[in-house]
Amino acid sequence: MDPLSALRMMAGPALRGLTGSAPAGEVAAPKAIPASELAGLNGTPSPAPVGRAEGTFENVLGHLVGEVNDKQIAANQSVNGLLSGQNVSLHQAMISMEEASVSFQMMVEVRNKLLESYQELMRMQI
Repeated sequence: MDPLSALRMMAGPALRGLTGSAPAGEVAAPKAIPASELAGLNGTPSPAPVGRAEGTFENVLGHLVGEVNDKQIAANQSVNGLLSGQNVSLHQAMISMEEASVSFQMMVEVRNKLLESYQELMRMQI
């Protein structure tokens, strides 16, 4: 019994007809994908150039801090709206406060990991 027979039994009829064409112990060679098919794929990402300004480490961290700040501001506004009697529900204010809290905790943990990795690099001997 080959290892995939249990999966074939559970799978639909399209996969049940698949049998190992190579005897046990032999592996079939993978088929190459023609270049014409590769060129026709729309979802293949192109490699980003190294010198792009928008993908720098500083910009990524700045974006992260900006998002956390936006969540804090939104939570503050929802709490102020709740206290002033505007049409803000209690559960929506609590959700925005928790969302801001969790995003801030995540940012602090990312900062801690970055600091640990920087310290580890500084301890390396050349």
